[in-house]
Parts: sequence; C-alpha cells; structure tokens
Amino acid sequence: MSYIEIIGLSKEIGGKKIVSDANLRFEKGKAYGIVGANGSGKTVLMKMLLGLVTPNEGEIKVNGVSVVSGKKFPVYCGVMIENNQLWPEFSAFENLKYLADINKKISNEQIRDAIKKVGLDPKSKKAFSKFSLGMKQRLSLAQAIMEEPDILILDEPTNSLDECGIELMRGLIKQEKERGCTIIVSSHSPEFFDDIWDEQISVSNGVFTQPGGGKSL
Repeated sequence: MSYIEIIGLSKEIGGKKIVSDANLRFEKGKAYGIVGANGSGKTVLMKMLLGLVTPNEGEIKVNGVSVVSGKKFPVYCGVMIENNQLWPEFSAFENLKYLADINKKISNEQIRDAIKKVGLDPKSKKAFSKFSLGMKQRLSLAQAIMEEPDILILDEPTNSLDECGIELMRGLIKQEKERGCTIIVSSHSPEFFDDIWDEQISVSNGVFTQPGGGKSL
C-alpha cells in the first residue's frame, strides 16, 4: 500500500473540470514534483489532498486513512500553498510562535532556528505586512518545516524568490527529504528541482500523468 493514494479524484468548478479522474501514488520518504502550467489543476489537487476542497468524485488515503474535508489530517503535514496569509501586524517570531502554540510540539528556540534556516532574523520586530514578497515566501516555508512534518506540501515555492532564495529553498527541501519526510512540490519551473525529485508527475488541463501508470483518464 502506498503512503498516499489518490483514487479516481475529480473536481468540477463552475461547470469546468479542474481535476479529471486522477489516480496517483506517493511512497513514504520520497520527493515528487507535479509539473504543469498555471491553472492546470495543481493547486486544486493539493487543496483536495489536504481536505480543504471537497472532490466531486474519488478518494484520498494517507497512511491508510481517508482524508475527509473539514476533519483532522491523518498525519502531521507542513503546508505552503497559495501564499499562506500570516498575521500582518506580527513579527516573524510572533507569527510562528502563535502557530506553534496550537500543537505545543516545539520550543521557542526551535522556532527561532526555523526562522534562521530560511535566512530571516528571529529577533527582528519588523511586521509581516512590511516584508517583501520574497521574505513572506521564506517565512511561509519556515512555518511549513518548523515542526518536522511527516508530509511537506509546497505549492509553487519558488514564487517571488531570487536566486539566493531558490538555492536556500532547494537545500531545505533536500534536508527534509533526508530526514524521511514525504514531499510533494508543484511547479511550472521543474529545472529547479530535477536533482531532488524521485518522480515527476505532469499535468495538463486537469489530466495528471504519473510514470508507471498513475494516469488520469
């Protein structure tokens, strides 16, 4: 049994098929790329995987447990999707501290370490609303990895990042993979991750094709 199974998944919005009968398999501890143009269905598939959007048809299982919209995700998952909105008036540390207090899994020092990893200053009092787009993207990555998730889902993580930021992102994704995290990254720029992904899934107009037969019909 695969760690994550997507079985006959379809989603229609406004009369348009956004995801068409997707059948995909993800193994534990491997990194996967979902590659396609903007608007091809990548983000909607990720939202269904997380239980944020309800599919019209199909099923998603994580570690053998069905993902149900509105219910707790079966395993701990780090997420960076569509520019996660953090609190504009809070600093980097205050934002992550607020989120970390929900699960109470990590210490203040671990929060600071996550902020340092993405190249930001954990001591800075600068409000999130004053961050550049690249800084916001970096902090979104920090919140995704700070609690060492079992699964890491990153939607277009290189958006708004300069060359230095992209290299930092690549390095952190490699570290998470080495730790044993299962990683799913969507991108329209696969060249940034070719040496990281174990497998690349292509998508066009809602049709997902996975090497080895995981193809949406």
